[in-house]
Amino acid sequence: MAYRITAARLDRDQALRRRILACALARVAAGGFAALTMQALAEEVGIATGSLYRHFRSKGELAAEVFAQASQREVDALAAALRGSGSATQRLRQGLQQFAARAWHSRQLAFALIAEPVEAEVDEQRLLYREAYAELFVELLEQGTHSGEFQVRQSSLVAACLVGAIAEALVGPLSPPARAAREAGQPSLELAEVSSGIVTFCLRAVGAKEPQ
Repeated sequence: MAYRITAARLDRDQALRRRILACALARVAAGGFAALTMQALAEEVGIATGSLYRHFRSKGELAAEVFAQASQREVDALAAALRGSGSATQRLRQGLQQFAARAWHSRQLAFALIAEPVEAEVDEQRLLYREAYAELFVELLEQGTHSGEFQVRQSSLVAACLVGAIAEALVGPLSPPARAAREAGQPSLELAEVSSGIVTFCLRAVGAKEPQ
């Protein structure tokens, strides 16, 4: 008689998988992808290292899923802001400010998602999510152009430029050296300055009128 996996066993496996991912995400949030090792994660979860490989074939596969889970939260948060109420200009400003604030308050995780050297599987996810962010901006840019708020001819190209500019603007302030300098009390950029700079640049890039 062939062995059948019971519903209870499937539920236990799914619950364990969710716990593994939650612990893995916590490790990345605390120390970046460099802190995500299979042995340490297995010890934290309370299972044998070999058991991890029943759920994830490699560290790269695990890291890619952690990346996707964390990034999807940010995409969803940005989508809610960009599709919220107000003019296109107001929504762009609010979305950018919110994105910067969320990154600032989870600096280690944000840096890991944006710029930390990672496995090839994670790099693939990084590209996919850059496209997801760009699609959100394309949608808003087209709305703003239609309403006469933005002066954009190639929305997909401008959207890609916005995604790249936002990421590059955040990398320096979120980097480990910048965090260390801030913790040591050395002069450094603060959230308000970084957020204001990103907003000003992006509004100018799309031809929006800046507030007086």
